[in-house]
Amino acid sequence: MNQEAAGKSFSRLVYDRPKTLKNTRLHYCAGCHHGTIHKIIAETIDELGQRENTIGIAPVGCSVMLYDYLDIDILEAPHGRAPALATGVRRVFPDRIIFTYQGDGDLASIGMSEVIHAANRGENMTVVFVNNTTYGMTGGQMAPTTLLGQKTTTSPYGRDFRTEGYPVRMAELLAGLEGVAYSTRVSVSSPALIRKAKEAMRIGFELQLKEMKMGFSLIEILSTCPTNWGMRPLDAQKRVLGEMADYFPLGVFKERKQADFE
Repeated sequence: MNQEAAGKSFSRLVYDRPKTLKNTRLHYCAGCHHGTIHKIIAETIDELGQRENTIGIAPVGCSVMLYDYLDIDILEAPHGRAPALATGVRRVFPDRIIFTYQGDGDLASIGMSEVIHAANRGENMTVVFVNNTTYGMTGGQMAPTTLLGQKTTTSPYGRDFRTEGYPVRMAELLAGLEGVAYSTRVSVSSPALIRKAKEAMRIGFELQLKEMKMGFSLIEILSTCPTNWGMRPLDAQKRVLGEMADYFPLGVFKERKQADFE
């Protein structure tokens, strides 16, 4: 191979920004996983060819800025109410892909009622649940997913099960409901795990496109929050794959098949 041919081979495009992901600078803290998760969602929408057919619902919290980064129709919901709003949107647009993008304080605390009942009804929607064990935007308070012993602004001595109870495992909890078609927990802390997270996202979205409209799906993603954890980004990555994954194990907890409807 001559030098000119070699130069051309090395200039071949192997990856490009997803069209659904806006070309803008992220505002998130260094080491935060929201940007990676945004990219996974954008890639999935593009690969399914559903950019003009997708509606996102973003409530209060770090997730509220979703409309700044994804070039699709996005509605803003009150804190915790994204599944309720998504239910209304589903009634109006039965053939759209509809997903919510929620943090743990939003989904598992303020919005626990909404997500439980949407899941139990089998609403044909995908809930993307970013679990970083803290209220990220509102001050680093203890969330329902805060681990035992973890210090937050409202548990300065560490979470104690005798007074604050235990961290809630949402993927396992929702998997027990009949209306849930798919419940999984993934991470984006390594290239291999990012690929698995993207496959989970694809499954969640594809369930909405099937003829039988398969039902509710939850994709829980273990994420970092270096700022509120008081950690450097690399140390926060290690915490996700260590302490967090020990309590919140990765895996699929329920997956309904098309044959279940036949």
